[in-house]
Amino acid sequence: MSASRVGQGVGEDVRNRLVFGAHWGFVAFFAGLGGYHLVTVVMTALRSGHASVDPLELLDVGPVLLLAFVPSLLLGLAPLVASRRWGSGPRRDFGWMPTLRDVKVGLACGALALLAGYLVNLVLLGIYGTDRVSDSPLTDLAEDGGRDEFVWLALAALVVVVATPMAEELLMRGSLWGALEHHRVPQWVILVLTAVVFAYLHGEPTRTLALLAQGLVIGAARWRTGRVGASFVAHAANNLAPALLLFTGS
Repeated sequence: MSASRVGQGVGEDVRNRLVFGAHWGFVAFFAGLGGYHLVTVVMTALRSGHASVDPLELLDVGPVLLLAFVPSLLLGLAPLVASRRWGSGPRRDFGWMPTLRDVKVGLACGALALLAGYLVNLVLLGIYGTDRVSDSPLTDLAEDGGRDEFVWLALAALVVVVATPMAEELLMRGSLWGALEHHRVPQWVILVLTAVVFAYLHGEPTRTLALLAQGLVIGAARWRTGRVGASFVAHAANNLAPALLLFTGS
């Protein structure tokens, strides 16, 4: 056997390493999801006189605004740590740095995700009316923010378009997708499962169907290329329009 094949075999063994009898991606996924909820509960407990656990309700526009995104940003920490500990590193395990092909596929899927979400929301508006279909949580932030908070709103928009999509993609279409793939779950099942997790993670019941549709399209970018970089670009493009709400105030 040649040295190159030996090296390739060793690399595959590392990426497929089991922890507690399962692929290490499951450990990363559950750790990331658990950390997200734990931090959300802790942040809520620090508040006085409020019982809600929605991290977006913690906001007072200014430096505290960015704290609302801390739980979401932590979603990507466990996959990164697990990949370095048990895998071959994020670049090889996830393909998280977008290539030119990732950008092309991602932008196309991102545009389709926006269209899918828009069409599903139109149907839901026709069924439930405007009172029961919630806006994006960022709408409230946009309405609360003023001109004096432009810098903080710009930072929040950067988090919404870049940091949060990357963290969520590393968790769902990096760790979870890779673990399910290792255990030979059919690709279409993985696509649907990760889309369901995507919708669940946003915690917006009235927008669940729209989020599910968007999750399927974003996941299609991962399926098409086999890389998180493509789904990250799609996710970022999908989040661009909501991020602009921070500046339009509507």
